[in-house]
Amino acid sequence: MPEAGPAGDGAEAGGSDGVSGPQLARAVLDAARARRESTAKTRRRAAPGGAGGGERRLRGYSGPGPDPRDPQPLGAVLNRLMKARGWQQPAAEATVFGAWERVVGPEVAQNSRPVKLENGELTVEARSTAWATQLRLLAGSLLKQIAREVGHNVVRKLHIHGPAAPSWSRGPRRVRGRGPRDTYG
Repeated sequence: MPEAGPAGDGAEAGGSDGVSGPQLARAVLDAARARRESTAKTRRRAAPGGAGGGERRLRGYSGPGPDPRDPQPLGAVLNRLMKARGWQQPAAEATVFGAWERVVGPEVAQNSRPVKLENGELTVEARSTAWATQLRLLAGSLLKQIAREVGHNVVRKLHIHGPAAPSWSRGPRRVRGRGPRDTYG
């Protein structure tokens, strides 16, 4: 006859079979395993892939390998954002102005500056008329350099001007209207 434990008689503690101790633990473990296997079979039958080669585990974000929640380099995040928003062309155009020295080289950048970029046509102002002439001769190689640095079709044509001459149209000695008509004819 089994001994009565703190819960009362042996039938209550050990179940209807009179099982107790390690045998009871083994019976509970076997029942849990059987229940788990039956629910796994039910899931496999209900899964879209059918009952194929073992239990399929849905991949979450745990495990080895990169995770979209991992910290990302700022440059990579900005590149994805620029592609998603269609900002590649404006960013390339801004690079022409922001990194002019890197784009055309230090000597050319020292003697010229970009003024405006419209419809792929870049207007460049040279420091002197001699440099304007030199830049006109180098226009082909400058276009290649710009394309290499910022991308193709950002700048398709160069307009090179010399320094802006002072305007004499304003000031204290200006005569309004057509001026005196007795000169030159």
